[in-house]
Formats: sequence, C-alpha cells, structure tokens
Amino acid sequence: MNFFDLALHLISFAAPALVLAGILPAAGRLLFGRRRAMPSWWLQLLINALVGSLALSFSLWFFGRDGKMAAYIILVLAMASSQWFLMRAWQR
Repeated sequence: MNFFDLALHLISFAAPALVLAGILPAAGRLLFGRRRAMPSWWLQLLINALVGSLALSFSLWFFGRDGKMAAYIILVLAMASSQWFLMRAWQR
C-alpha cells in the first residue's frame, strides 16, 4: 500500500465524523440560537471531529472492522452528546 492509498483509506474512515462535525454547529445554532457562553463554531467543529474520530476508532478496535451500523450509532450518540455539552443545553 502506497502513501496515496493509505491517505485515501484514512480520509474515508474519518469522513462520517468530519461531515457530522461540520453539520452539528450549524444545526445547533439554528435550533437553539446563539448562547452567551457557547464556543466559536470552529472550536465546536474541532472538538466534534475529535470526538467522532475517537468514537470510530473505538468501534474499529471493539468490533474489529469498519462500517458496522453499531459503529455509526456510537458515532452519532457521542457527537450529539458532545454538541449538547458544548451548547450548554442543560442550562436552558
């Protein structure tokens, strides 16, 4: 496997987390509005991408393969919890 193939595999592995990380800050502002203590959108994107990548890595380790539906459920739950925490939604 050459470098290009490795990079393509890593990008494809992280793509669901990166796409969802881009959608969550915009959807959060649309649904909950701007809050005073909320971090900036790029920090939310970075934290959500990190949480999503960790969730996918954990599921790859746990299940032994990529692409299981349970892995994507773990991804969505982890990133939704992260966004909920970042938006401080419990203070509403």
